Amino acid sequence: MKKFMLYMMLVTIVFSIGGCYSCQSWNNLWGKGPVEPYAEHKFFFDKDCKPMVAAAPKAEPKPAEAPKPAPKPQPAPAAAGSCGPYTVSRTHPCGDCGVVKIEKVMPKEVQLNAQFNYDIMVINMTDMDIADVVVTEHIDKNFEFKSASPSPKVMDGKLVWAMDSMAPKATQKITVTGMAKAAECMKYCATVTYVMPACTYVQVVQPQLRLVKTAPAEVLICDPIPVKMVVTNTGTGSAQNIKIEDMLPEGLMTADGKRSVVLDAGTLGAGQSKEFTMSLKASKTGRFVNSAVATSAGGLKSEASTTTVVRQPVLTIAKSAPERLYLGRAITYDITVGNKGDAAAANLIVEDVLPAGTKFVSATQGGQFSAGKVVWNLGNLASGDSRKLSVTVTSEQAGMFANSASAVATCADKVTASARTTIAGIPAILLEVIDVEDPIPVGSNETYVITVTNQGSATDTNVTIVCTLEEEMQYISSAGPTTGQLRTNQVVFAPLPRLAPQEKATWRVVVKALKPGDVRFKVSMNSDQLERPVEETEATYFY
Repeated sequence: MKKFMLYMMLVTIVFSIGGCYSCQSWNNLWGKGPVEPYAEHKFFFDKDCKPMVAAAPKAEPKPAEAPKPAPKPQPAPAAAGSCGPYTVSRTHPCGDCGVVKIEKVMPKEVQLNAQFNYDIMVINMTDMDIADVVVTEHIDKNFEFKSASPSPKVMDGKLVWAMDSMAPKATQKITVTGMAKAAECMKYCATVTYVMPACTYVQVVQPQLRLVKTAPAEVLICDPIPVKMVVTNTGTGSAQNIKIEDMLPEGLMTADGKRSVVLDAGTLGAGQSKEFTMSLKASKTGRFVNSAVATSAGGLKSEASTTTVVRQPVLTIAKSAPERLYLGRAITYDITVGNKGDAAAANLIVEDVLPAGTKFVSATQGGQFSAGKVVWNLGNLASGDSRKLSVTVTSEQAGMFANSASAVATCADKVTASARTTIAGIPAILLEVIDVEDPIPVGSNETYVITVTNQGSATDTNVTIVCTLEEEMQYISSAGPTTGQLRTNQVVFAPLPRLAPQEKATWRVVVKALKPGDVRFKVSMNSDQLERPVEETEATYFY
């Protein structure tokens, strides 16, 4: 026992001396809390650690030091009530590397069994999204939870709010409502967890092609067919390596004779368009469906088509006239022009060139005569329609006259027609036979004069003269434009090839009177123009 008491006394002495040397230990022992800092290597003699001797060693001169940076501003201290702070602000994971800040504001004091509210503010301090944010509020056992906005999940004295994500600099306010069930200092602690994803982004675009193609619905075969194609990217992002292919149907081709067209539109951004134009021509009439397709490197595709009907007027022409007319009669040529095509014949012009040797008299339907031809400007002739025209001429000479007419219109092939008319004169041959002397004695000669006169308008050809002698007559001689020969009792003259209108030919026959009597000298005349012979008889008295 004595040893134990001695041991305790030694411990007490050592502790007392240590307390005099260490202000912290001493004051903690006496219950006075920490005091201001004190210098080392000093001796203390009282319980307040007041130095009796200030024996600080002489300080050695120190090299100059760089100025220290200004201290960072410290956050304002939390407001404190009688049992601790009722506001608090915490930054996670650290003050200088803050990601999420929790700020809580409680009432400084509340009344027992009286409902009150307090707020929790959750703040995303970064410039990026944070995910899976979970706020857990640990509530005091004497706190009766009533509600919260937004609503939490309540479990084992905890309120839990789970947020999928928080946008950059976003703030989520939580308001909790409840009341205290005991008059004491209650403690509420909030924790927060989160995930800071390392995110990369790729922009997903959806370009879309739209091809629009236009062409006239109807054209004439001689007209060019203008075609326009516009390709547009109606989607998002760029469409690359865009090409337009157009395979032309049979009967259509480009101006340089190609049957297929490939156009390069390159790259089109969203909303951009590119326009192409081309000119086609048709080799035949009909209905043509022309389809084109636009494609891109990403497999995009758009089709467009046009339908064009190619038409053509097709002219017809017919001409008629009398095959044969006599001199002095007018010749009328009838012309009929029609359109059997499937389009109107525009700017229809009909021309009739008059034959040489004819003279213009008149024309119907407003035909105008000039420079040896008649011209009709008829305007448009609808499909299936026709027009009738005529022109009248005269000729002062006989012959065959060929008359030709033609018709032409826009996009229509030229057509022609002709007619022939033979103009003939009227043969009017006068045959005259006279005896030079009458009567004559037997044994004397009698001369008969035969005269043929063409009194008509046509040349007479191959005029033949045959004279018949009676038995009282004896052939002596003959003369004239052709030679005569005695054949039994007839004098036959060779044919006269041509006897023009108003021209005369004279033959003479000399006979000898053999017997007395009332005799007859008979002459028969024929020609190509006569259908039967003309006969004339001259009476002579032989005595």
